[in-house]
Amino acid sequence: MHFLLSRTDAIGDVVLTLPVAGVLKREFPESQVSLLVRRATSPVARYCRHVHAVLNWDEIERLPAREQVEILERVGADVIILIYPNRAIALRASQAGIRVRIGTIRRHFHWFSCNRLVHLRRKNSPLHEAQLNLKLLEPLGIKCTYLAAEIFGLYGLDGMPTLGDDIKALIDPLRFNLIVHPKSGGTSREWPCEYFVSLIRSLPPARFNILVTGSEQEGEQLRGSFPWGLPHVVDLMGRLSLTELIALIAAADGLVASSTGPLHIAAAMGKHAIGIYSPLRSKRASRWGPVGVGARVFQLDGNCAACRRMRDCECMRRILPDQIRDYLQTLARS
Repeated sequence: MHFLLSRTDAIGDVVLTLPVAGVLKREFPESQVSLLVRRATSPVARYCRHVHAVLNWDEIERLPAREQVEILERVGADVIILIYPNRAIALRASQAGIRVRIGTIRRHFHWFSCNRLVHLRRKNSPLHEAQLNLKLLEPLGIKCTYLAAEIFGLYGLDGMPTLGDDIKALIDPLRFNLIVHPKSGGTSREWPCEYFVSLIRSLPPARFNILVTGSEQEGEQLRGSFPWGLPHVVDLMGRLSLTELIALIAAADGLVASSTGPLHIAAAMGKHAIGIYSPLRSKRASRWGPVGVGARVFQLDGNCAACRRMRDCECMRRILPDQIRDYLQTLARS
């Protein structure tokens, strides 16, 4: 049996899809599981032990329709699960004759392209995104209700890339190596920049080695305000590929971020993944929080209704740097 999982959105979404591959390999040990993802997220899939092959949708979608169909035919999948709805992929899977095509009933184009429809409403659901993904296994007769503790054991994100010598030298075995990832690419409510600065300044250099990560564009936004001159702070913004970031997370002790992909990678590895979340219903941790043995979320109670239309969220500002500092201090002492 060959399963093809389609998830063509962001890094964190792909991480939260890996447990689907884990369940399929557990239920069908002799099966193959392939992932269809975007180029930017493909390293996440490549380092999952449950995944047999990774297909790059960015390359496939540039081809003529007939060639797209031929590629899916050559994959030889028996089942495709459209975890992230994509009209073109659903149509090509149908044209390629993939025998079982699973999608949600709420996308009208699935009525014509899929032959197994799942009643799944993500919006306003009390379930976590990883739990919602697993619901799509229902047509296969597989148990599809999992607790967070069960989900952590299904990631399979452990085939880590090698860390280059120049970055490896930045890891200090005598201190708590903390990755600070202050931006989210605009996908979530962010903790204020000045709060990250305050947190960094409050952590003692004797106990913490701080590695600041993010894209080059994000680095340009922050370089004028971050305390780069401190002896325990290293600027890695714009210096790492996703593969290198995965390797760095594997070598570090923990990561602090708002809701973003690297936080989910850290959680999947069992690292201390400290997430700072808005209580806005569509952004809250109950749906998008990190799932792992070392995961910890800071989020106010309530629903953040007053901040719904604002990027600068007062509910995020009410989570103070001292709260994160105190928690990190306990980790560094353990």
